[in-house]
Amino acid sequence: MKPFYLFLGLMLALFACAAPDARSQNASHKKDTASKATNPDEEYVFKLIPFIDKSIMEPPYGLDRLKALIAKMESESTDKFIVATQLDAKVYDSLSFNEKFTYHMIHPESYSQNCSILPTRTDEANRIYGQLPHIFGEFSWSSRQYNFFKDNRDSVQQLIKSVIEKNRAVGENFKKAIVIMNSQELIPLLIGIYNKEKKDHYILTALMLLMKENNYPEFMKSAFYRTLYDLKTGRYSAHLTYNNTNEALIIQQATNFYNGLQAK
Repeated sequence: MKPFYLFLGLMLALFACAAPDARSQNASHKKDTASKATNPDEEYVFKLIPFIDKSIMEPPYGLDRLKALIAKMESESTDKFIVATQLDAKVYDSLSFNEKFTYHMIHPESYSQNCSILPTRTDEANRIYGQLPHIFGEFSWSSRQYNFFKDNRDSVQQLIKSVIEKNRAVGENFKKAIVIMNSQELIPLLIGIYNKEKKDHYILTALMLLMKENNYPEFMKSAFYRTLYDLKTGRYSAHLTYNNTNEALIIQQATNFYNGLQAK
């Protein structure tokens, strides 16, 4: 992100935090662009507008159409500070199931202002964090989007599996959806993708979150759990040192967890 845009975003955030009518409402997922009104007598209008993080993986189903619909929705927004974020119900209902999947994976609908800036993560190549990165910043999936993932769990998992296998990678939005849906069935796929290059340590994060979510005893009693998820520590910043031993232990625990599920 360019320094000028980052400065604008920070100024807008500070203004909103200080204002008595600071808002929390539906929005999209970037806060760094200023646009000037076409009338020269009007003041600058600052809007929070969409941004697709480089770590997000885009499903192919109706992708171009959906990007066009999202851009149209944003361009027609009448809100002074935040662009519209939810497709009109009629437009949304006209989408196929696969297109709805793509829409949700690339476009968070909810905005909630957070005046506490999360710490910047550094040295990710040599760390295994306990939490997935906040790829949407102050933006997140809405209740409608969470319900889509959970209510259509089996179908969504099939689409996730197909896209991951085709791309041979797991985007951060895909990891997030897998954790939200508690997709234990995808553990072998995650491990297989990780073992190809052993570079995406956030796959290890997703594996640990799945074990944590299911209170897997072997993991809950481990030093990993105490280091990463003890409430006395800074949970977003908490991390393990990346090394072959820690990597192997996480994968072995996740494998044991999955095998135990299959034995039931």
